[in-house]
Amino acid sequence: MTEPCLTLRRLAAQEPANWPETLTLPATFTALDTWTNFVHAVYRFPTYRFETEIEGRVTGLLTLTHIQHPIFGNYLTTSPFGSYGGFAFQDVEARDRLLAAARALAEDLKVEYVNIRFAPPDPAPPPGWVQHPVYCTYWMDLSPDLDALLSNFSSDHRNHIRKSYKKGFTLRFGGLELLDDAYEVLARSMHELGSPYHAKTYLKTMAEFLGDTLEFAVLYAPQGALAGAGVFIQHGKTVTNLHANILRAFRSDYAGEFLYWGVIERYARRGFQIYDIGRSLIGSGNETFKMKWKPRKHPLAYWYALRPGVELPALNQKNPKFAAAIWLWKRLPAFLVRAVGPALINGLA
Repeated sequence: MTEPCLTLRRLAAQEPANWPETLTLPATFTALDTWTNFVHAVYRFPTYRFETEIEGRVTGLLTLTHIQHPIFGNYLTTSPFGSYGGFAFQDVEARDRLLAAARALAEDLKVEYVNIRFAPPDPAPPPGWVQHPVYCTYWMDLSPDLDALLSNFSSDHRNHIRKSYKKGFTLRFGGLELLDDAYEVLARSMHELGSPYHAKTYLKTMAEFLGDTLEFAVLYAPQGALAGAGVFIQHGKTVTNLHANILRAFRSDYAGEFLYWGVIERYARRGFQIYDIGRSLIGSGNETFKMKWKPRKHPLAYWYALRPGVELPALNQKNPKFAAAIWLWKRLPAFLVRAVGPALINGLA
């Protein structure tokens, strides 16, 4: 009797993906049509989707977005503007067929490299691929028993959370009614950090495409001043911190602790099981803050297939080539930063 044969299929441009939850949950929301369609609506980047099948049963999926940017290069990536995802498989055969499809597409498009970003149990790549170990993500297990969650933290961290509640902050969750405030905080805080940010239409379009699975959170100081904001995306029993920033003036008042604990309370009570606190550079200050919440630290697979002669890209703050640009960006006027920023950050997908 002949064993069933694995086949590879490339989905047509307008064909809806019909993938099982066993694959879409580990591939995260960045693999879904809602996300890829949102990215295309904002930046017009083309997306290529592949699946492996055995007798009509999908055993693997891969979504790749093609980025062409005058500064940051010509490349293919999974999970554009997300931390990871867009790739999942049930076995090594499916994985290798999808990776071979990625390399073939890269050759057809003449890109400099392919970047596969996902969260496997072991980030070690197969032959022909290079792992760039610079990012981790942080998964906090949630429970409706908030006292038990608090008891996991250090006494200092619990004290900082309590202090934040004495500062008079308020936290609102919602949709497009919070768009203006959420964008203002995120744009200002990214400017403070020396990084470009998207235009407001980026967040607006994201909220329109993702619907009820996306929530904005906005943190207000006692007199109503903006203090912080975040974008949170729900997928299965996981809620993901896509963006969360605190304005510099409020960090010493433990505004970050107030925002994060408010998020934990909200989604724990609503039955979510995992809070993905989001990726950070290994050894960064962001990682130090996230580890205070006692998450499971998980190294991310950032696999690269490079064209001959192309060096491993380092599109992150650890790259010393960016130091002068970050210093200058912090000092540019806001009107210029907001005009130029979207044209820069669209290459950092």
